[in-house]
Amino acid sequence: MSISFWLNDALVEVEDLPPTTTLLRYLRDHYGMMGTKEGCGEGDCGACTVAVLEDDGGGPTWRAVNSCLMFLPMVHGKRVMTVEGLADGDALHPAQQAMVQHRGSQCGYCTPGIVMSLFEGTYRQDIVSTALADDQVAGNLCRCTGYRPIRDASRQVAGLRPEDRFLDALSQPLERDLSLSYQARGAIYLQPATLAALWEARAAHPGARLVAGGTDVGLEVSKLHREFPAVIGLEALEVLRTLTVDEAGWTVGAGVRITRLAEVVGAALPALQKLLLVFGSRQIRSRGTLGGNLCNASPIGDLAPLLIVLGATAVIAGPDGEREVPLGDFFEGYRQTALRGIEILSRVVIPRPPAGVLVASYKVSRRRELDISAVSAGMWLELDEGGLVRATRLSWGGMAATPVRTPLAEAALIGRPWTRALVEQVADGLSEELHPISDHRASADYRAQVARNLLLGFYLESQEPPAPDARPTATVLC
Repeated sequence: MSISFWLNDALVEVEDLPPTTTLLRYLRDHYGMMGTKEGCGEGDCGACTVAVLEDDGGGPTWRAVNSCLMFLPMVHGKRVMTVEGLADGDALHPAQQAMVQHRGSQCGYCTPGIVMSLFEGTYRQDIVSTALADDQVAGNLCRCTGYRPIRDASRQVAGLRPEDRFLDALSQPLERDLSLSYQARGAIYLQPATLAALWEARAAHPGARLVAGGTDVGLEVSKLHREFPAVIGLEALEVLRTLTVDEAGWTVGAGVRITRLAEVVGAALPALQKLLLVFGSRQIRSRGTLGGNLCNASPIGDLAPLLIVLGATAVIAGPDGEREVPLGDFFEGYRQTALRGIEILSRVVIPRPPAGVLVASYKVSRRRELDISAVSAGMWLELDEGGLVRATRLSWGGMAATPVRTPLAEAALIGRPWTRALVEQVADGLSEELHPISDHRASADYRAQVARNLLLGFYLESQEPPAPDARPTATVLC
């Protein structure tokens, strides 16, 4: 079976390329489209940005993504647009025209990727602030023009939604069956559409690499040049992209993209909404999945500390059925999870915090955007009517091989008045429980001091919360 997709409105068939050929390499090396550039090759610079029309659970939508991290089978049955396909004859697309008008291009190398990010922003309906318009291009680097003209171009087209063929495409039905069985050059790529087919594929290929969004596995190909004889993609499993909301909270499929998570859950959980603003870039968030972030089991994964204090539950699925594990118990060691055999993470159940509970997330990194945290934390506080601490949860990332709780610190707060003196006392005692690691991102001493300061910052936030729509201005996210 060949890989087939629409590229700039032309149907493309691929039959004899390795399954892990990236979309970027195909566009440049095999299709001669040089507008899509290669910069970093790891999803940081945005020069390779293209747009994909797909339904990620909320209906057809254009998503700007990094083509350097996408394998060709991932676009099977979808529509891909590059900078070459935007203009209508001699008439430039509004995203292109805005860059010309504001003089947002100088050497031009980064310009196509920026235009494709602006292209997505043109058809969004949720850019309600200039900060969100700026975030649209946060994943695109430019070394020569300076960001003011690019920012102005983004703000000009954000939410414009002109009556054109790209808007019309959002109302057209999309291909629903994205299943695929593709073999070439001695390698196989399977993309099952049902869980039954997934168990069959995993049983037949026990050593196959499982891939969801590709933002992590893609790096192994683009940077480490690894070859996988068998890959099983989760792209076609609609059951993993289900996101439901009720009074109790949210049930989020493991395949739900981070962008979709922000759109549906973010406004109701300000701590999550602000965290996701510094979760990679928009291009990364539009490919990365909730399950990928958790199953990666990195000690510095962004979502785990917050979800742990929220009391989230991991629902694990396998051929024999499902089982539930508290998310705090899901991580068993460095890059190790509670998954057994061919099981997968099916979904995560996130309870809705009761009224009056303060929940916060923090991420400390060397730069605000597109960076990995040195220290992260999720914090939960519930006070009774007399101002005594009724319940608290503290979870930390970047301290050990897995995200960790500090039960001694939590116990020291319970039943006592929530005062600065108490918080400082407990913060000083965190060193009894936290034994941070030292690595190239931060020393153990630095991490210990940051943890202390974050707990004190949580207290200060509880006294005077920031405006709900305030954009973080430092690497500490609250």
